[in-house]
Amino acid sequence: MKRSHGILPIVIAITLSLGLGACGGMSRQGQNTAVGAGIGAIGGAVLTGGSAAGTIGGAVVGGVVGHEVSK
Repeated sequence: MKRSHGILPIVIAITLSLGLGACGGMSRQGQNTAVGAGIGAIGGAVLTGGSAAGTIGGAVVGGVVGHEVSK
């Protein structure tokens, strides 16, 4: 029996995004970086069909964008 692990990166990305509520003590720039990474991870997972590389790549790009926007 073959198991599909395509949903795992999406679940991880959603969990990380929901965990951002604990970032109350962070600076505004840190919060924007974390939110950008979470949104990027979700977007990367969706666009690549749940691949881990797409999820990580999306998180990196989203984090950079979130960091730069808040400057």
